[in-house]
Amino acid sequence: MRDYGNRMGIPTVSGAVVFDPDYKENPLVFCGTLGLMPQSTIPKEVRSGDKIVMTGGRVGRDGIHGATFSSDTLTTGIPSSVVQIGNPIVQKKMMDVLLAARDLGLYRGITDCGAGGLSSAVGEMGEKTGAEVNLERVPLKYDGIAPWEIWLSESQERMVMAVPPEKLEKLKKLFSDEDVDCTDIGTFTKDGRLKVKHGTDVLVDMAMSFLHEGVPKRSMESRWTAPTPLAFPSSDKKKSASLQSSLLSILSQPTVASKEWVVRQYDHEVQGRTVGKPFVGPTGVGPSDAAVLQLNPRERRGVALSCGLNPHYSRWDTYWMSASAIDEAVRNLVAVGARLDRIAILDNFCAGNPWRTEILGEIVRSAQACHDVALAYKTPFISGKDSFFNEFVVGGSRRAIPTTLLISALSLVDDVSKLVSMDLKKPGNRLYVLGETRDELGGSRYGVHVGTKGGLSLA
Repeated sequence: MRDYGNRMGIPTVSGAVVFDPDYKENPLVFCGTLGLMPQSTIPKEVRSGDKIVMTGGRVGRDGIHGATFSSDTLTTGIPSSVVQIGNPIVQKKMMDVLLAARDLGLYRGITDCGAGGLSSAVGEMGEKTGAEVNLERVPLKYDGIAPWEIWLSESQERMVMAVPPEKLEKLKKLFSDEDVDCTDIGTFTKDGRLKVKHGTDVLVDMAMSFLHEGVPKRSMESRWTAPTPLAFPSSDKKKSASLQSSLLSILSQPTVASKEWVVRQYDHEVQGRTVGKPFVGPTGVGPSDAAVLQLNPRERRGVALSCGLNPHYSRWDTYWMSASAIDEAVRNLVAVGARLDRIAILDNFCAGNPWRTEILGEIVRSAQACHDVALAYKTPFISGKDSFFNEFVVGGSRRAIPTTLLISALSLVDDVSKLVSMDLKKPGNRLYVLGETRDELGGSRYGVHVGTKGGLSLA
């Protein structure tokens, strides 16, 4: 991500690094991006007779079963095929040409080759029409790739477009000028069927309606038992010497300690529009609450990005884990001066095996909190993602990651010149605590220090 982002001209501006013993064998990596596009280009359309055009990188075996691997229990190792081989130079050239082609109106619909590769991209785009694909036309990285591998490969830097036949040659010329592959691999039909061929062999011939609606809904059972309240240490542990020792211990926890060694590896200045940076203050090492980007160099409007994450609380109650993640993401935006009335959020769930009733119970509790807190804050969910079966086997026993919800949030900043930062500005500044402070330490790093699973202090 570090090298890719820099070469693509994408600043890495916001994030979090959290440690937990149960991430050791199954680490989680979340990555999201923000882009701008004209409102007029938001609608996408696919018409019968449009050409199915693939552009960008070539297809290889890298990335086969990548999506299934991301939701599978780790046992014996990681197959090399699940890891995609990235090429940011191809991606950058492809994106530049796509923007020009978009402005010229050379394609009607577009999607990326993500999970499932062509099978998902073509299957989704042709849902209302039908599609016929000729796999022998797909550009390959090397010989010997089986047709099913071509169809399912998740090799990166590829997009699929719906292109009017009369605009195909002009589109190909545009990509050819930048030395980027652009290939007609089939046609969107009007028979409502998905047909996949390789030469004279017909590999798939099925109704789109069955592909999208034919699989029956799963019936799954969830179970959740309210946890027994846990007391924090009694008052004798709150002596000043003990508190001083606890404070030093908490500050040394990897989750709390400085992440500068991580953040400095990334380029947060590329494009020169990062106003609210990852570090603030006169020493330049104070962590920022949220990042702020200037939308247009000629305007003072900006956008703020933040995140919220508290997986430790999952060991107590995933409802409040999710609620705290949303609350943290919202507060981080407010703390830099972003508009409360324009906040939107994204969810990314990760959990163990949902067929285990207790794991599904945690997921259900988490989703209930998303519903309740989003309504309370009036923050719409604009996107979402999940990855389950994050479990691993150690010493013959199965362990799952703590059910984890990452909330990413964004909002508008009316004037980036009035940006607020968390550093103290000068001696004599007053400090205020907003809201009512109760005896509540659930999910805190102090709770980690004293070895509790969470909950409210009863002392």
